[in-house]
Amino acid sequence: MRGLAMAGIAALSLLILAVGCVPPPRVAGQPEPAAVAERMSGIDPLFLPPSPDTIPGDVRGESIRLGYLMVVNTQEYGKSYIGNALNCTNCHLDAGLNPNTASFVGISALYPEYRARIGRKVSLTDRINECFERSLNGKALPPDSTKLAAIVAYIDWLSKGVPAGSTVPWRGIPRLMQARPPDPAKGKNVFATKCSFCHGTDGQGTMAAPPVWGPRSYTVGAGMARVGVAASFIKANMPRGWGWTVTDEEAFDVAAYVNAQPRPDFPGKVHDWPQGGKPADVPY
Repeated sequence: MRGLAMAGIAALSLLILAVGCVPPPRVAGQPEPAAVAERMSGIDPLFLPPSPDTIPGDVRGESIRLGYLMVVNTQEYGKSYIGNALNCTNCHLDAGLNPNTASFVGISALYPEYRARIGRKVSLTDRINECFERSLNGKALPPDSTKLAAIVAYIDWLSKGVPAGSTVPWRGIPRLMQARPPDPAKGKNVFATKCSFCHGTDGQGTMAAPPVWGPRSYTVGAGMARVGVAASFIKANMPRGWGWTVTDEEAFDVAAYVNAQPRPDFPGKVHDWPQGGKPADVPY
């Protein structure tokens, strides 16, 4: 069993690289790989997550390993609980290890915490199930689910070494400030030139990258359905492999274009922000 699991991790490590997408040919103005590496080196010194290769071989390690597999290949290991074509690692890039994309590192120390969208304090398991329902257009994992416990175990393991009470400065996605109203028409052109290579001309995904609209993508209730969140993600990470090559304005324009396209509804949205304070870019 352990040998098969380790073989699965090796294979899925290759899958993560594939999901990251092979970048299109470089153009003038794109940074060299060394520049990308230099930017990554500026992350807070507390950001020192363990490698999945070092998951322990004991019983706890088996749970951590299952959590890792749930994250990188949700389509297979979590298929009973999802309703679209996404994996957790499509948003939490590199299995939650990437500090620019809502990394899991250190997150355990932050829960329980108050969530304005829900209007109450939530646990880490609550937050995970939010993602399954909203981003994966699926359903919550049962409280006694071994797969839910495994995801928590994986996040806990990635969070070791981060002191309790840390502010986790790399949390979430580096936020991008909006200089002007987004222009979806310009965003359509940005998508065609910088995004369609991986996501398909129709936005329905390819072998290299997931669908970004349509029935197989995230719901209107997902965080990524907010233009500001999507723009920040795009600016920090896209095109995958040659990140930081989209301008601030292009990021907002293409985010507005993508999020103007059809996608699954989220019926539970009627209960969101019960105390008020809904952000202006929420699409409902």
